[in-house]
Amino acid sequence: MLLVGCGKSETSETVMATGSSTVAPLVADAAKQYEASHPGVRIEVQSGGSSRGISDTTSGVADLGMVSRALKDGEETKLAAHTIARDGVCVIIHRDNPVRQLDKPQLIDIYTKKITNWKDVGGKDAAIVVANKAEGRSTLEVFLHYLGLDQADVKADIVVGENLHVIQSVVSNPNTVGYVSIGTAMAEEKAGTPIQLVVIDGKTPTMESVRDGSFPITRPLNVVTDAETSPAARAFLDYLMSTEIHGIIEKHYFVPVR
Repeated sequence: MLLVGCGKSETSETVMATGSSTVAPLVADAAKQYEASHPGVRIEVQSGGSSRGISDTTSGVADLGMVSRALKDGEETKLAAHTIARDGVCVIIHRDNPVRQLDKPQLIDIYTKKITNWKDVGGKDAAIVVANKAEGRSTLEVFLHYLGLDQADVKADIVVGENLHVIQSVVSNPNTVGYVSIGTAMAEEKAGTPIQLVVIDGKTPTMESVRDGSFPITRPLNVVTDAETSPAARAFLDYLMSTEIHGIIEKHYFVPVR
């Protein structure tokens, strides 16, 4: 899915970045700022999941891949990961849902349908609607790794891709539970979207709990490259790794890498 194409129509160099829907808005904002001082460069940013970022960079379709997790065995031999920020994965529910916190055993039981009613975890008498992420999404992999579950273990009512699709599912049905990037959830909550971030194992999902490592589900936000990275892409990557974009990172409720 095309997220954004930044800059002017007539340029001498184009850098293509594809992948994680968590990282894409951050990179797109950084691209706009970068292009303002580099008029000869156009940065195109497309989302579609971390797996797309890996495959597009490996095949040469993209100059830079956006991946919101660490590289796996096998990927590390082909690609190099460059961490530009840190994020967490949080559980979200509707703002009107009286549940405020859940622990890991409860989440396991909810996602495997051993618990099917909100009243069993302190909520209203209503069936729980489970929203899960689609294959190829690193948010899915990080969340299931925390729970110790495989994709086959999850009994989902809704399967979606982008973080915003999860949020839309929760907003449209107050009995839905889902999980998304902490940064995305905090930005939407601050904008007035009727969601709430759930306390997990006694830890509140915040930038501070991600920064100090106390939140139980954290991850790196990476940009990956291969051995054939162009000079223009390398220059933009250097910009993404610099302190110049720390303000943009914090605007998206992610944690800069110091």
